[in-house]
Amino acid sequence: MRILDQYILKRFLLNFFSSFVILMFIFIFQTIWLFIDDLAGKGLDLIIIGKFLFYLMPNLTEKVLPLTVLLSSILTFGALAENYEFAAMKASGISLQRSMLPLIVLVCGMGILTFYFANTVIPISEQKIYNLRRNIASVKPAAVIEEGVFSDFEGRNIKVDRKYGENDRYLESVVIHQKSRLQRNTTVIKAAEGELVSGKGSDIIQLILKDGHYYEDIIGASGTPTKNYPFAKADFDTYIMNIALPDNLEDLEAERNVETDKMKNISRLITDIDSINNHNYKLVRAFSKTISMRNGAFTQKVADSLKYNLADSLANRDPSILRKTSSIVEKPRIITDSKPLTAFATWEQGQILDASKNSVRNIINTVNGKKEELDLSYKRYYMHILSLHKKFALGFSCIILFFVGAPLGAIIRKGGLGLPMVIAIVLFLAYYFFGVFSSNYAKEGNIHPILGAWLPTMIMLPLGIWLTRRATADRGLMSFGHFIDFLKERFGRKKKETISA
Repeated sequence: MRILDQYILKRFLLNFFSSFVILMFIFIFQTIWLFIDDLAGKGLDLIIIGKFLFYLMPNLTEKVLPLTVLLSSILTFGALAENYEFAAMKASGISLQRSMLPLIVLVCGMGILTFYFANTVIPISEQKIYNLRRNIASVKPAAVIEEGVFSDFEGRNIKVDRKYGENDRYLESVVIHQKSRLQRNTTVIKAAEGELVSGKGSDIIQLILKDGHYYEDIIGASGTPTKNYPFAKADFDTYIMNIALPDNLEDLEAERNVETDKMKNISRLITDIDSINNHNYKLVRAFSKTISMRNGAFTQKVADSLKYNLADSLANRDPSILRKTSSIVEKPRIITDSKPLTAFATWEQGQILDASKNSVRNIINTVNGKKEELDLSYKRYYMHILSLHKKFALGFSCIILFFVGAPLGAIIRKGGLGLPMVIAIVLFLAYYFFGVFSSNYAKEGNIHPILGAWLPTMIMLPLGIWLTRRATADRGLMSFGHFIDFLKERFGRKKKETISA
């Protein structure tokens, strides 16, 4: 390896590792600030808190690594340009592309390593984080309940105004929404005070509520008018809720068999995407068939045109065949009247219209009720596709951001952590916000999930090509010379014409 290549590699690696460590610490402290209410003062060991932060580091790497590549490339080539080392290289016949060659090979290898990291390490860390947070919430129940907002706690939504006492076990102004088996919010419990009681070795958490009210909507059997059973109401002085915990929760790191799209590798994602797609297809077909059979839609069988055409052709040849085929094939009656209701009496027409309106109204209510379930199922399908392509896009984004940062550093000709840091943060924020917006749109099905995963990288790709071409041609970031010359020529010509007139 040439001495120049070694020199550039050393400068880049020094900037890369120093930037990575600094940015990782910044993101870790941001994470601590976000989870400080859930971790501090809950009786958790420092080892558990340390493991929680350690498991978060691979997930943070997904954000830190692209920013590190962008910042280190700007720092490296900005310092080389500021110290006129690029001028010496160009005087020696070494172009920008030649000086970037060893770093291009390094960043490509880094992109491959990032893809492997996103496919293997990040899913495992996501599983560990989920298990640890859920187990903390179960063994230390006050850790999962936040003040002023509804928190999910073992299938219940709980909101409290204030927590106090040892380990925040005492609750003030408790509101609980409890869902039925059909995931309907049928039960609401309000209490002035509450207390969480749990002990080591116990599989039960007791929620003791005092001075409260109990409301429950009574849902009758199918076909029973709901208005006859509005709700049940009760007042209580003390109400004890026994909440069963999952097994094997003595260890806070006990595994739970729960997997989301972020906890799966590529092979599992591909398999699940196909399974979810088939499930959604069967779900829609079954629902469509149910609606059609319930309302008698599209149940008339279409006559076989081949039989009728065959019968007509044979009848044209031999009239005797017509008598034989007419007993076998009977042509359907075709109603040509544009107003079929005229065939019925006036009072029958009113009944038909009322029945039709009720049927359409029932169909609309049924479709609206099923729409939420279908939306959730398709959202899960979109999220799996999005997670699959994000693994590829993450590795590719490191390469693209290098081609943005390296020529940009050569153009601005500024090293250090001043201007390069500001430019890197601005570019990364643009890249990050594009990724957040595109991911949210893709999850809701507004854009295709593949486009949602690749859109930030696709936006940065033309910018990298444009900056590389300008840096190769030794041009500035923005060139206003031609525009100023055009204005001078335009207004100068008008001034001469005015003077001559």
